[in-house]
Amino acid sequence: MTSADAGDAVFERWVAHFVDNRSRHEAIEALVDWEVPADLPDPVRAGMVRSFQRFALGEGGDGEHLMRKASGRSRVQREALGMLVEEEQLHSELFTRGLRHLGAGELDGHWSDRAFTYLRRSLGLRTELALFLAAEAVAMPYFVVLARSGPDEVIRGIGTRIALDEEHHLTFQIDQLRLGFAVTPRAVRALVFAAWWFVAVGAATVVAIDHGAALRICGLPVRTYWGAALRSFRRAAAAALA
Repeated sequence: MTSADAGDAVFERWVAHFVDNRSRHEAIEALVDWEVPADLPDPVRAGMVRSFQRFALGEGGDGEHLMRKASGRSRVQREALGMLVEEEQLHSELFTRGLRHLGAGELDGHWSDRAFTYLRRSLGLRTELALFLAAEAVAMPYFVVLARSGPDEVIRGIGTRIALDEEHHLTFQIDQLRLGFAVTPRAVRALVFAAWWFVAVGAATVVAIDHGAALRICGLPVRTYWGAALRSFRRAAAAALA
């Protein structure tokens, strides 16, 4: 089997996963009473609104630029990547539903989202995927604590849906990047990790600033989150570069 055939076999399994995941989404959402009112103190509501507004922006990209960069990849890899983008867009919709539950609207834009979008669009496919991995790895501790300790049923349901998806999304990105880094010399991989670490520190710091109130509401101190976020990134990056 050639390396291209092996890569296609990996992505065929991912296509099957994304298809099966649709029924898992429905099962999780069926357990949530989406009509229950948000009976929360004003400071809690404000902290969750600020956080959900940022994530609704960050998860809502149309994926057009990413798919254009993937035009030279195999059909099955493009199909799997497109299904990943669809799930990310569903996450944006979930955060928007959360904002309606909280009685708030969406943001038109935010500097952190504009900066991240500009950076990733100016780079190649592998670098854009590496940026996605860094962003999602550092967000994982937030999603996990949101699922476990969010202030009400609807917010915990949103956290559960997204945390389960993002765990798989990280593995998907690791699989893609591992194929890309397979022939990269060890010394170059070490340099890549150093640059990647710098990006992850910046991403974790932005999450700590933008979502600090929500983290505290869910019982996760910002300093504790920051350490957990960088450990999450280190594990994912090491797997991608292995």
